[in-house]
Amino acid sequence: MSTPSDPHEWFGRRIEPGEPVRLLMSLSETFSGEQMRVPVYIWRGEAEGPTVFVTGAVHGDEINGTGAIRHILRERPFEMEGGTLVLVPVVNLPGFERHTRYLPDRRDLNRSFPGTRGGSFASRVAHAVFDQVVRRCDYGIDLHTAAVRRTNFPNVRADMGDPALAAFARAFGAGLIVSGTGPEGSLRASACAIGVPTLILESGEVWKVESGYIEYATRGIVNCLRFLGMVAGTVEEPAYRVEVDATSWIRASHGGFLEFHVSPGTIVEAGEAIATNTTLAGQDLDVLRAPRDGIVLGMTTIPSVSPGDPVCHLAFPKRSALRKLERAVDALDDDSLHERIRDDLSRSVHVTEHDGSDEDDDVFEPPATDDD
Repeated sequence: MSTPSDPHEWFGRRIEPGEPVRLLMSLSETFSGEQMRVPVYIWRGEAEGPTVFVTGAVHGDEINGTGAIRHILRERPFEMEGGTLVLVPVVNLPGFERHTRYLPDRRDLNRSFPGTRGGSFASRVAHAVFDQVVRRCDYGIDLHTAAVRRTNFPNVRADMGDPALAAFARAFGAGLIVSGTGPEGSLRASACAIGVPTLILESGEVWKVESGYIEYATRGIVNCLRFLGMVAGTVEEPAYRVEVDATSWIRASHGGFLEFHVSPGTIVEAGEAIATNTTLAGQDLDVLRAPRDGIVLGMTTIPSVSPGDPVCHLAFPKRSALRKLERAVDALDDDSLHERIRDDLSRSVHVTEHDGSDEDDDVFEPPATDDD
């Protein structure tokens, strides 16, 4: 279990209630032997209360979270009334500076927690963050995006079997929650293992700061702080809430060039066309279809694929929940956050309507060639 220390003192400095204070956290050393430090912002309220961390860019190219934290620091969309908020805009500084997911030792920082003091470079960086921030907190929010050449519809991921974390995750106000413990070595799984309930937000793409992400993440963070009594106001409920524990990637059967028929957030029925795989001349190779009713959680943004490449990530709510979701979405205004984010994310892919032909129709058979 975590043993939070005095929330008034951070990195050798006493923090008084009021505006965020910028401090530097040492992660390791550079190739030149200099200290590698990242900025950390400590924001305390007047009253005692929980300590919550919000982290961005654990994967160095996933900077949407950095943009959201920067927005909070610049705009101050709330006043801290109690507790302590710990904001880390960039965790993986070497990856951030190189526009890459990984650390210089080619390891994934988000598979290296809680880390060790004497391990690999990745393990040492993970240990520094975990020891100096995570262990001192009561809750955590880790901000992510899809991996390179993919985009995600906004969803919160959390172990909904943990009552404290489930309540925290629902307070975030996400319409879609994917239940799971997270990969071994991830920040959230390691934090939960020591009794620090931690969720992640997945949305959008790498190398971008998307306006919809900032609005969605900020609303969720404020909701969580309200839930914990750290910020005034009531939790803003989403238009719908669907919790799932079953997801699956639809993969390309052939190499080729894709015509997409769905975008992130699309609700699909069993057998519905996800994408048509074609030759470069536009002749159909096959049609990828939804194996069951679901919602598009994420998808590739690059239309050229090899056999086995992931194309579309589907989440599978219970049928009754999916029908309620459909009704809720149908009732939303075009200027709702949900619809604006869907519109923004759909611009990353070219979507066409499927002509409705059978999967076996018009399938191109390449001409026979000599073996040599």
